Amino acid sequence: MGKKEKGKPNPLGEVSRDYTINLHKAVHKETFKRKAPRAVSHIVRFAQKNMLTEDVRVDPQLNEAVWKTGIRNLPRRIRVRLQRKKKEEDDGKGKYYTLAQYVPVETFANLKTEITKVQ
Repeated sequence: MGKKEKGKPNPLGEVSRDYTINLHKAVHKETFKRKAPRAVSHIVRFAQKNMLTEDVRVDPQLNEAVWKTGIRNLPRRIRVRLQRKKKEEDDGKGKYYTLAQYVPVETFANLKTEITKVQ
């Protein structure tokens, strides 16, 4: 078993994961008029960190789910599917991008991170 080379990211390939993101913790003590934009940018930062890509694309349904009750009344938690996909075009910033999609759920009780391979 060899060691991982320093400075090189772990090659994930194409993968899909479902995460629960706690937005309430992310926008705590934030001004009312900045809560929803800060929540969307938190989702983007979360996707960059966990999927190891710089290019993150937010699905319109996810954006609508965050903004559903206005700029200041956010859902406390949100379920997000992050899919790491290969880029069709070559524009310089890596070979992969992440697509963040909304996953509607009834309750957040006993939900774990689910990892699936993309076909």
